[in-house]
Amino acid sequence: MFKTRLNELIQKKKTLLCVGLDTDLEKIPNFLLSEVDPLYIFNQAVIEATHDYAVAFKLNLAFYESLGLPGWELLERTLEAIPKDVLLIADAKRGDIENTGKKYAEAYFKTYAFDAATVSPYMGTDSVTPFLEYEHKGVFILCLTSNAGSMDFQFLKVENEPLYLKVARKALEWNYLYGNCGLVVGGTHPRETKEVRELAPGLPFLVPGVGSQGGNLEQVIKYATDEKGQSTLINASRTILYASAERDFAEAARAQAKHLRDQINLFVSVQKNIDLLNRN
Repeated sequence: MFKTRLNELIQKKKTLLCVGLDTDLEKIPNFLLSEVDPLYIFNQAVIEATHDYAVAFKLNLAFYESLGLPGWELLERTLEAIPKDVLLIADAKRGDIENTGKKYAEAYFKTYAFDAATVSPYMGTDSVTPFLEYEHKGVFILCLTSNAGSMDFQFLKVENEPLYLKVARKALEWNYLYGNCGLVVGGTHPRETKEVRELAPGLPFLVPGVGSQGGNLEQVIKYATDEKGQSTLINASRTILYASAERDFAEAARAQAKHLRDQINLFVSVQKNIDLLNRN
């Protein structure tokens, strides 16, 4: 079961950190551009520097697909470079009719052996089911995203309830059938995150928006984690990847990953103590 694997790794590695490998040729250190394979060298160095502080790596597939065939080759080589003691998340945000969905799910879960993928629920049950049928894989449903445009649809009222809560309710139904649902819940919406966690106390959360997008880490820990301070992946991409534009980029990425890991663990510890006091 995906949630069990996630929480076992969280306990073993003592971290909720997910490192996003959204690698951009325009942002990596300039000195790498003279190398034959600069993006792979960058990815490999970041992976080696940060994997012991991370419970997962999330690869935003757009950064690889946009490069054509070399991008797909980069994706394969990057996946091979990631140690086995972390989860692999395909940040694909797919969601299409059933026969297309089956091929998307096959690509990420069989061809590339990701442990989880992000999926859009907009087209409904038949578009999500092909992913859910891989019951040992995690399926993170886009519920409440961290971008400014989330206000366009996700906050619209449906039967006096915001759409993001309707999505969370439907994910609970799917999880009852398959047991592998999670939710993408943006760290830029703390009050709403609290609502979603109260509605779905047992679902894993993937939380973007902490760092460059301005999400408050302390509030994320307070509202997104479950009662054990687990079942949550807190993603950081640019703040780790581009911590330095110089030759020390890997060391800087490691330092930033450790700093975030330590901050997360501190806030988890504080929140556990607060919850214990409240119960007593």
